[in-house]
Amino acid sequence: MSPKVRRSASQIKTDIKVRVVPRSSRNQIIGVDDGIFKIKLTAPPVDGKANNALREFLAKRLGLAKGSVEIISGERSRQKSVRIYGLTLEDVNALLGD
Repeated sequence: MSPKVRRSASQIKTDIKVRVVPRSSRNQIIGVDDGIFKIKLTAPPVDGKANNALREFLAKRLGLAKGSVEIISGERSRQKSVRIYGLTLEDVNALLGD
């Protein structure tokens, strides 16, 4: 589960949809389909390992702290909603290669 962090109301937040493919050979974004980012992760979907790997991967790609990436729904599903603090949707799309 993502840690709860207090954020100011004026801070920019962007929600994106992600489809995760766990237990892959490497961490990578494999494309965007209908606005859903498809991401391969090496971590297995056990004990939140894939969720943590997703947060770390997105934070690194976006140049943010891990705490700025939060899974808001779908923690037990391959399709997740992710909230990113501090970047606009245009910034996220540009950094993730849309």
